Amino acid sequence: MNEHEKINYVEFPAKDIEAAKGFFSTVFGWSFVDYGPQYTTFSNEGLDGGFFQSELTVSTENGSALLVFYSDKLEDTQSKIVNAGGFIIKPIFDFPGGRRFHFGDPNGNEYAVWSDVSA
Repeated sequence: MNEHEKINYVEFPAKDIEAAKGFFSTVFGWSFVDYGPQYTTFSNEGLDGGFFQSELTVSTENGSALLVFYSDKLEDTQSKIVNAGGFIIKPIFDFPGGRRFHFGDPNGNEYAVWSDVSA
């Protein structure tokens, strides 16, 4: 349901949209709807959004917002990411309230995964 003045949608750049779709389908079970060769959408994943064709990437080093996933099994999620072609930017670390790590997708975009479950 759309809510007035609430965050509703997010878009990410992707050099290779097919690589993004394959990665997020494999790791997180996402499904996509294509709108031509330069745009695809995902929905029902906590927040609806899409990927658009671009040579740009999102990174906290560049001041980009950080999309953070939640996991009950942090190490398992990290393994799935690496096995699907992602890479670890910041290994698992503790912070007040839990643990998390940052990763890059095959297009080089940065995301994070956190958990409030102890190792």
